[in-house]
Amino acid sequence: MSRNLPDSDLDKYRLRIVDKVRELRTARRWTQAELAGKLGLSQARLSEIERGGGSLTAEQLIAVLQLFNVSIDEFLPPQDPEDELQNALARLGAFHLREVPNVVPSERAGGLRAVARETLVAPRSSRLVLALAPAVVANLDALNLDTLHDDLAALGFPARVPWFVATLREALFKVRVAKGRSAASAWHRAVAYLGDFVARHPPPATAPGQWPPVLDYLDAAARSPQTLAAVKAAASEVSRQWGVVTEVQPSDFAEALGAARASV
Repeated sequence: MSRNLPDSDLDKYRLRIVDKVRELRTARRWTQAELAGKLGLSQARLSEIERGGGSLTAEQLIAVLQLFNVSIDEFLPPQDPEDELQNALARLGAFHLREVPNVVPSERAGGLRAVARETLVAPRSSRLVLALAPAVVANLDALNLDTLHDDLAALGFPARVPWFVATLREALFKVRVAKGRSAASAWHRAVAYLGDFVARHPPPATAPGQWPPVLDYLDAAARSPQTLAAVKAAASEVSRQWGVVTEVQPSDFAEALGAARASV
């Protein structure tokens, strides 16, 4: 269900856009007349808008983005990145999450690949990592796991996508398949799709029961010797194989999948 923003919020967005346009114009050392000409406005009209007496049209705002080579994020008010990701995940299939009101989507939440990358690169909470599970299962056709893996590997996290995929695949075996031929078909397809990725991206070779020499600390709190030992002791076999230090278990993913399905 769509929600209309209060007039006060609309005024705040409008004034922020106006202030940013003025800032961009003066930084470029353009006069009002120069920018007005590029936007198809009179200098008097642009002056009125910059004083807060009007708004740019959608077409004029797009022209501003192109003229100054900036993204729409430049015009958005400061927002909590976690709120943006939560709303994006809720829309992508994590239906058990509540959308945070009055949060404007930005490029951070521009699609499943961007959302997955943002969630896995800097996990702000395990809650969002778990919510990524139903979002991925619901949008398998929209996500190229190899591309996502390349993205995170380039950022220094080569184990995170294989760990996530292998954990999610184990979780699927723990959930009860919904009744109906289409549901069963979707389940088998997800298991096969994730299994293909796992087969092509095996974990590093280690001795039985040993962790790889290079660890990936997914849980930010697992840094002191005491917490590190506790998290490693409780880690799943998949986490140990990949060297991803986290308390997140396949059963946690399974609970998130079940909660999302129950919320539909």
